Amino acid sequence: MFGNFFKDKKILVTGHTGFQGSWLTLWLKLLGAKVIGYSLPPTKPSLFESLELENDITHIIADIRNLDELKKTISSNEPNFIFHLAAQSLVRESYEKPIETFSTNILGTVNVLDCIRNSTTIKGCIVYTSDKCYENIGTKQAYNENDRLGGNDPYSASKASSEIVTTAYRNSFFSKITSPRIATIRAGNVIGGGDWAKDRLIPDFVRAVIRKEKIKVRNPEYTRPWQFVLEPLSGLLWLAVNMTKKPNYSEAWNFGPPIDREQFTVKSMLKNLFAEWQIQKSIIVEATDEKLHEEKFLNIDSSKAKKVLGWKSVYSLKESISETSSWYKLFSENEDEIKDYSIKQIHDYENKGKQLNLLWAE
Repeated sequence: MFGNFFKDKKILVTGHTGFQGSWLTLWLKLLGAKVIGYSLPPTKPSLFESLELENDITHIIADIRNLDELKKTISSNEPNFIFHLAAQSLVRESYEKPIETFSTNILGTVNVLDCIRNSTTIKGCIVYTSDKCYENIGTKQAYNENDRLGGNDPYSASKASSEIVTTAYRNSFFSKITSPRIATIRAGNVIGGGDWAKDRLIPDFVRAVIRKEKIKVRNPEYTRPWQFVLEPLSGLLWLAVNMTKKPNYSEAWNFGPPIDREQFTVKSMLKNLFAEWQIQKSIIVEATDEKLHEEKFLNIDSSKAKKVLGWKSVYSLKESISETSSWYKLFSENEDEIKDYSIKQIHDYENKGKQLNLLWAE
């Protein structure tokens, strides 16, 4: 997988205790990497703890805004590559904690990039931002990497700012052919087992099912580019392989579902979740008024990644929902089996990639 690129390489993952960071850490370990994790403590419940990753990696609990601690971590561990995922990742929480959101998502990125300037071992870094970094003009267009950045809420604005900061550092300090390669990725809305964040559709749904409560649904007619968690991570890993070979890959990349895929509304997602869990929607759905601003339509165009990297989605949206639901069902029945099942989901995804003749899976 991935040309055996990650075997025995030292990889620093910031935000490794988070939802996507935990999946990435597990996959890197399966690929033979030596992972250094740098993050705030895991939440409760925690995918990171369910996967029992702490003893498999160099596990560092620290704030990405702590420059001295980050410098110390990089100096003592000498990573070869950085995946920067540490962030305040919730739109609604950004309204409640705007200063924390801006400082974490902007200053955190500045700290990572500035540490790279003084490292002799780091060959590249990918900064994981968001599909919400684009200036949303309220249409159903799918945004591509050349579209204007912006944000009407603190989270979106912070991610757009992180993109601008990364471009500034790349142009100012990493423009030589011998410089570390710096790229960003903008991924569509991710679903998958182990996401326990508040105010996200599937975690809220699962909590409601487990507690036998009504789920409070915001904006049932809104659409998002939902995709399984391993989709953008496969793009992230494959981009890392390619950008170390070709300097012109050090730029922004979208990773999302095909733009011609049927767009599911929140209501449609719930309908499929009800079917997977065999639940009567009348028992669990309760509409709520929504006062905070969120964009109604959001989609991104991943044509560049398909054309240049040979990357594309492996699972359909219904397969993604099924994979996600099966993880949570098993977790609710027997958490002790969840690590092996998560590994199986990665191997199943890899095998499907092989069947589709994707370059990263050869």
